[in-house]
Amino acid sequence: MLAAQGVSGGGPVRAAVILPWDREDRASAARAAEARLTEAANLAAAIGLVVVHSAILPLRAVRPSTLLGPGQIELVAQAIAGQSVTVIIVDSALSPVQQRNLERAWGCKVIDRTGLILDIFGERAATREGALQVELAHLEYQRSRLVRSWTHLERQRGGFGFLGGPGETQIEADRRLIGERIVRLKRDLDQVRRTRGLHRAARRRVPFPVVALVGYTNAGKSTLFNAMTGAAVEARDQVFATLDPTMRALRLASGRRVILSDTVGFISELPTELVAAFRATLEEVAEAEIILHIRDAAHPDTLAQRADVLAVLAGMAADGMLEADWHRRVIEVENKADLLADSVPPRAGAVRVSAITGAGIADLEAAIDRRITAGMEEAEYALPPQDGARIAWLYQHGEVIGRTDGEGAIRLRVRLLPADRARFEKGP
Repeated sequence: MLAAQGVSGGGPVRAAVILPWDREDRASAARAAEARLTEAANLAAAIGLVVVHSAILPLRAVRPSTLLGPGQIELVAQAIAGQSVTVIIVDSALSPVQQRNLERAWGCKVIDRTGLILDIFGERAATREGALQVELAHLEYQRSRLVRSWTHLERQRGGFGFLGGPGETQIEADRRLIGERIVRLKRDLDQVRRTRGLHRAARRRVPFPVVALVGYTNAGKSTLFNAMTGAAVEARDQVFATLDPTMRALRLASGRRVILSDTVGFISELPTELVAAFRATLEEVAEAEIILHIRDAAHPDTLAQRADVLAVLAGMAADGMLEADWHRRVIEVENKADLLADSVPPRAGAVRVSAITGAGIADLEAAIDRRITAGMEEAEYALPPQDGARIAWLYQHGEVIGRTDGEGAIRLRVRLLPADRARFEKGP
């Protein structure tokens, strides 16, 4: 991890954050650039880096060798001179050659946005699956960095066979070792996923609707999760404070029980390696009857963050992980209402809450209740009076809206979730 690497005297790692900004209309995008730079600095702080310099550098032309122009590279070098900067974070995607050339120019370690997020995820993953997924993402990213641009990669080892030959280059050996480890990791992950599938199947036998919380990182998902369930999930004013999915039961005011699932936060330009790596969290979203899209309504870039989250969900639908009509399951939640002026109206159809003060949480639970009820199907069953177990099951899992007791049968009119109706009609 960056926070633990190469620090003389054991002090914190001093860092600089650089945002290459290539938006054409920079005047109207100035606020977005400032917000993006702040986000990058917060990402650095999330793993204990001390940011001593940050800057937005407009890109007039992308240079294949360094991304930035020579004048901008010199400006950064002057800005960090004498500040003992150990690492410079370039909040963009860097090619291996660009990364190497910038390290030579600035005389310190350089990482791009993907490398930084991978470092954060590596430090925060708590479960076995999370750790395996992060290692897999790291290796896939590292494999993409293997290019013939480092001198040690040009050495060759002796070949096999009687004729000798040029042998295996170091880059080929590195690529082969990484490939073998990736195969082992994928095999281990398949086993962990099979185990989680068994857990999910067991959860379906106690069929409470699943309500998944999604949203941009630091939107307050974990704080709201704690406020609604009384749980003690780690909730800090920090990006990616929660990585592994957490689930708790919640009883609504109607008496209906649901399972609330807290998930990892999304972020703009999330590395594709990590979208695949955190399949565990995404699978919980795919299984959910209701998706709560938690937004930081007080953030200056709240609309852009909203678009980023919706883009990730749309990508899941395109990959077949979500149903095409996933929009129908979403309830938008505008969090941090305590930081908003009363004159700012909520978005149409959204529920406004404050996870800190508790304001609006009762309205949110009522909205969840209404959405579950709207998704129920009405059915009528005639059951013998002695079949008390099945009658009790309908009362426990459905909403009985009509009952007629006859001599030979009890007729019940019930609203059930589609999955529950299928289970009941399938029988034991």
